[in-house]
Amino acid sequence: MNIEPCLFLSLFLIFNFQTLNSSFQQIYTLNYITIIKNDEHNLVSSFNRLLHQKNPTPPIFEFGKILGSLVKINCYHTAISLHRQMELKGIASNLVTLNILINCFSQLGQNPLSFSVFANILKKGYDPNVITLTTLIKGLCLKVSYGTLINGLCKVGQARAALQLLRRVDGKLVQPNVVMYNTIIDSMCKVKLVNEAFDLYSEMVSEGISPDVVTYSALISGFFIVGKLKDAIDLFNKMILENIKPDVYTFNILVDGFCKDGKMKEGKTVFAMMMKQGIKPNVVTYCSLMDGYCLVKQVNKANSIFNTMAQGGVNPDTQSYNIMINGFCKIKKVDEAMNLFKKMHCKNIIPNVVTYTSLIDGLCKSGKISYALKLVDEMHDRGVPPDIITYSSILDALCKNHQVDKAIALLTKLKDQVFEDLFVKGYNLDVYAYTVMIQGFCVKGLFNEALALLSKMEDNGRIPDAKTYEIIILSLFKKDENDMAEKLLREMIARGLL
Repeated sequence: MNIEPCLFLSLFLIFNFQTLNSSFQQIYTLNYITIIKNDEHNLVSSFNRLLHQKNPTPPIFEFGKILGSLVKINCYHTAISLHRQMELKGIASNLVTLNILINCFSQLGQNPLSFSVFANILKKGYDPNVITLTTLIKGLCLKVSYGTLINGLCKVGQARAALQLLRRVDGKLVQPNVVMYNTIIDSMCKVKLVNEAFDLYSEMVSEGISPDVVTYSALISGFFIVGKLKDAIDLFNKMILENIKPDVYTFNILVDGFCKDGKMKEGKTVFAMMMKQGIKPNVVTYCSLMDGYCLVKQVNKANSIFNTMAQGGVNPDTQSYNIMINGFCKIKKVDEAMNLFKKMHCKNIIPNVVTYTSLIDGLCKSGKISYALKLVDEMHDRGVPPDIITYSSILDALCKNHQVDKAIALLTKLKDQVFEDLFVKGYNLDVYAYTVMIQGFCVKGLFNEALALLSKMEDNGRIPDAKTYEIIILSLFKKDENDMAEKLLREMIARGLL
């Protein structure tokens, strides 16, 4: 039996429609474009044609349809990339496309980016809808409250966006509570928006929401961060008058704040006060006191506190050892620092990059470069990668060491490895580190290497400062390389460094 091809196709579509895969069930007509949902290539091609279409520019909802289709076939990365291209072309997102973007990041498990888009929605003045909030909640895989949404915004540094959300839900969807206010106040204080945080505290009081120990602790910490010690003390006294009992966290903030400012007498007074009130100091309390004494160069007193920690039932941790090791190194008691380092190993306390860097810096400044280099090797063996500060200490010592030939030889040997290690780990040398290396080459008269490094630092986004130029220029003049010295001098003047 002969059946016309067109008739056969029609019969096939009619009888097999119900058995088609769900990804084939809808076909979108968009102007002259037919978009099949399961075909990522077609969708991308269609999007690109829309993107370059002018007179008139297609409306945003047409882009949204394609992005939505990509999400339905799980092409989240593609949708994110196309959305970025759209914005680069100056096509403004709307709530629908931003919701799609939130969905993409949520599906990829990138919740911080989801919250960043959510903050953008609020900044643009859009009202988040059910889809926005449901998508965020789904991404978190939790029974999420507005308090959690506010917390999420604060965790990605969007305190002001969190405040906007608080304003929008106030009395409409949920009743703001002390936890919501505390979250935003704490976030604001951490980024030094202390005046705004205090205004929010005043607002919550006027709204009949009673501040608690968390509220006061966050504000006290904020005042210490911005150097307003008197305001911090006044707020602490107010807290006591309102019969809100400070906890160990509150006392730790006070102890640390005073000690960081070098006010050890006040720090010890707070320590005595917490003991009197029956609040047991923890390792953070002791570390703050030790750090404070080291700051004012009273390392022996810091060591005394370190030795009495165990008597108070508190075991020293890595941070405790780091403070003391660094303290001893700063006053050139490297042997005492090394003894503590060995003690850490005996007690199975794992040293970190700070431990090693403090010791390496101390050893270098004591002229024990070979020991310092052995510690660098140990860091690699133990899987503790050196950072920029570690390398800077080594480089500085190599360049300033009296055995210049040996120092330069080691520097040259390390140079490529240093760059490779740092870049692989995502670090970039700072201006100081480059300057130290350049100085080392200049001391030996290796000007080609010094100038190559000068060029390399600019290629890596590090702009030489006056010190960098001065080192090379003076060295060139001393070696009668006047033309090159004058060229660099003119360059220095042109950059406004002279």
